[in-house]
Amino acid sequence: TDIFRILPAQEKALKKLGIRSVKDLLYHLPVRYSNTANATTIANLKKGDSSVVFGKVSGLKTKKAFRKKIPMAEGVIEDDTGKIKIVWFHQAYLAKMIPENSFVRVEGKVAERKSALYFSNPKVEITPTLFEQSGGHTLFPVYPETRGLTSNWIYHKIQAVFHSGILENIEDIIPEHILKNYKLPNLQTSLVWIHTPKKEEHALVARKRFAFEEIFLIQLERQKTRQEFKNQEAFVIEKTFEDIEKFVKRFPFEMTASQKKIIEHILSDFRRGHPMSRLLEGDVGSGKTAVAATAAYAVVTSRPKGQDFGTLQAAYMAPTEILANQHYATFGSFFENRDIVVELITGANKPKNKNWNVLIGTHALLFSPGESEGVGLVVIDEQHRFGVEQRAKLLHMNKGIYVPHLLTMTATPIPRTLALTLFGDLSISTLTTPPNKNKKITTSVVPQRQRDATYKLIREKNEPTFIVCPLIEESESASLGNVKAAEAEFESLKNGVFAGVKMGLLHGRMKSKEKQEVVEKFKSGDIKILVSTPVIEVGIDVPEATVMVIESAERYGLASLHQLRGRVGRGDKPGYCLVFMSNNSQKAFQRLKHLENTDNGLELAEIDLRIRGEGDIYGTMQHGFKKFKVANLGNIELLETAKEAAQKYYPQLDNYPKLKEKLDSRSGRLVEKN
Repeated sequence: TDIFRILPAQEKALKKLGIRSVKDLLYHLPVRYSNTANATTIANLKKGDSSVVFGKVSGLKTKKAFRKKIPMAEGVIEDDTGKIKIVWFHQAYLAKMIPENSFVRVEGKVAERKSALYFSNPKVEITPTLFEQSGGHTLFPVYPETRGLTSNWIYHKIQAVFHSGILENIEDIIPEHILKNYKLPNLQTSLVWIHTPKKEEHALVARKRFAFEEIFLIQLERQKTRQEFKNQEAFVIEKTFEDIEKFVKRFPFEMTASQKKIIEHILSDFRRGHPMSRLLEGDVGSGKTAVAATAAYAVVTSRPKGQDFGTLQAAYMAPTEILANQHYATFGSFFENRDIVVELITGANKPKNKNWNVLIGTHALLFSPGESEGVGLVVIDEQHRFGVEQRAKLLHMNKGIYVPHLLTMTATPIPRTLALTLFGDLSISTLTTPPNKNKKITTSVVPQRQRDATYKLIREKNEPTFIVCPLIEESESASLGNVKAAEAEFESLKNGVFAGVKMGLLHGRMKSKEKQEVVEKFKSGDIKILVSTPVIEVGIDVPEATVMVIESAERYGLASLHQLRGRVGRGDKPGYCLVFMSNNSQKAFQRLKHLENTDNGLELAEIDLRIRGEGDIYGTMQHGFKKFKVANLGNIELLETAKEAAQKYYPQLDNYPKLKEKLDSRSGRLVEKN
């Protein structure tokens, strides 16, 4: 507001884009560039082409379509070679945002009606002075928009910042010799090149610099966290695999070689005297809970070597009450008759015994009294659902001088590049072989014409069945075509094809008690078909369930679909996953067909990374990860380079005060120095 006038609505829209300062605005980078050199004239337009033309717009007006009465707007654009009509359907407001007789750039598809060509729903922007045949610039930046802020408005404001002279006073946090070492331009040059490139090469080099900066800072944070852990003391637990072998034999399955190897790694970490910081990843049903229970057993049956201390404790945090209750029951059966007290803490449940050995809970763990000085292990399940601050608070459960060992777990398959980038502070272990390795879930992408046959099969099998819809209410799907909503689908099936069958409904807006009751009824068989949202992705273990129906599957990433299908076929009977689409996209169909042939979650995550980019990976990982603004996870070379740079320069950080200040402002400590 010190540089240019901003209306309250525009300020609100800027905040929605994460822009609160001039620096934020300058770091709001173009998503792509339109090349005005490829523009054509109106006389050369052809039906079906996607084209760009420049001209003067007039005759702008709004009206209702004659037949369907939908709101629409229209106008005419004219250049030296002719005129063509512009028509917007459902976007009548656009005609009010463009001044009459403005010079504009029009980009869109050319359609034809009654032998007359017209632009259908094109993008129209007032032509910046920069591109009026001067200066040799032909690349037109296109920025991420939001309601009330066009790309063109953002462009003009950035140019106003450039002309104000502010750019000269912006400090580059990355030292010049680091930039030279990696052949990257400085901040001022990069900002000019990315917002007003004279050639494509400039835009590419500038984007590379900002991508490097983004990953470099993340990697420095990881180095900082790793160092903080190394500087702490932890309980020395002198357990070997032989010491816990009798406990392991209590499991109702034989441990896989992969599980045993990871347990050996964990026990090795326990003996070092510094806190373990390990991520355990593995598909649904791969045996992560058994590994965590074994680690907890090793801790709570130990008296730390060389440390004057009694028996230790373990805490386990789950993301939902359903999952916490489930683990409470599972751990209770594992530790039965072992003089190990397992307690549960959730929003609805308080521990009955304060002298617990293993405490399992939800976020409520963060607010437990925590009088103990002997918490030797903290386990965080589905760790991406918790932030750094929550992890730090859990590690402070222990009021003594020793920091607990940390084991985080996830069933979300993480491509190698993402693991390298986001978990540089963790040792990563991957469970590769599930205990039920001989069982296969048969997956089919089912055509709509076979829907009735699918329902008939479900009735005939009469076994516990999931039907998963992406939305809760029908009102949410109004603008999305045929996308299924759980509430409406539940009513439709209950009163239609599954009339007389015991059905239940489960979604995230239900109260915890209601959710738990539905799950218990499904487990006991009182509910045969459960219509749900993806809330079941984490935490519902019903071994008897054999059929998984997923609606509007094209809206999910392959990794999420893989997790959902992992909820069936966990018992003695084989599982079936039946996948429906809500559109006829061949591209989506071909992507979903990978599910039929691939039963490895990591492979599916890599496929989605290749096909859809990292946006989908973040979709499966919920809110725990911030999507990169610039960096591309497919660029392994850049990720490796930034990680190498962080490892090299972190020990020298005191020599770079601006960089150190930036790093301190970005992240709090995971553990405090004693």
